[in-house]
Amino acid sequence: MKPLEGRIALVAGATRGAGRGIATMLGEAGATVYCTGRSVRGRPASGDKRPETIEETAELVTARGGRGLAVRVDHSVEEEVVALCERIRSEQGRLDVLVNDIWGGDALAEFGPPFWKQSAANGQRMYERAVFTHLITSRHAVPLMVEQDRGLIIEITDGDSFGYRGSLWYDLVKLSVIRIAFTMSRDLRRTKVTALALTPGFLRSEEMLENFGVTEANWRDGAKKDPHFIASESPAYVGRAVAALAADPHVGTKAGRVFSSWGLAREYGFTDLDGSQPHWGEYFAKAFGHPWPVADEAAYASWRNGPTDLACPDWPVY
Repeated sequence: MKPLEGRIALVAGATRGAGRGIATMLGEAGATVYCTGRSVRGRPASGDKRPETIEETAELVTARGGRGLAVRVDHSVEEEVVALCERIRSEQGRLDVLVNDIWGGDALAEFGPPFWKQSAANGQRMYERAVFTHLITSRHAVPLMVEQDRGLIIEITDGDSFGYRGSLWYDLVKLSVIRIAFTMSRDLRRTKVTALALTPGFLRSEEMLENFGVTEANWRDGAKKDPHFIASESPAYVGRAVAALAADPHVGTKAGRVFSSWGLAREYGFTDLDGSQPHWGEYFAKAFGHPWPVADEAAYASWRNGPTDLACPDWPVY
């Protein structure tokens, strides 16, 4: 029997990248996975030029041994989230795992210019897409868990420390997601529902593979373009981290904290698809001489003489 057989999961933002990897690996562990997003076959999300769809993700879940269900949802529209949760209640009667991986900020993030030269409108839009959507989704999905007094909520972020993430708005969004996990855990402390945050490392998303001119089969060739690519990880790595957390009967001891794919790989013993066990935190510290992300202002100041007055030349913006 697979460890998550019979479990019901919702991966919000499962179209591609970490979300697809998480949904697929939950399927590998035997779960039924609702895969949500805005891009469906014949109708991509507005302005989205990527080919991936939630139907493809659901098919990958099923191919891995789970049951994938694709549901088009715009998580910024509360009525659509309500309808999704009502559907899960009607079809399954419960929800065991919620993964909030809603993002949509790639085209909005600005790295390099100081915050006063960045677009406030883009920053606000990023916050609405990648933070408020998480709150709306949890608002309507978590009651399904509270009713059964069991469940796991995972907030997907970028970085497992208080360090700087290279851009004010981006940093605000990713730290806010970590804080959401902490504050939800406080409200849930008298229940057996656990909320925590999780970060992948240098992620080999579909777009990243394309940018490096490689596929997952020959991804190491990307290191010829950027040597740091050798420490990257596939989306399945963070997916297996989620599956391991969901299968851990003592996951409640992790409530309110932020974890990394590489740290959990050491703890639970899982590997990436190729059998490797990349550790982005250790690699970054060795390659750049400071923790990832940059730990404090003193460390940041020592690299200020970069391409711009406030840019860190060693900050790997991927």
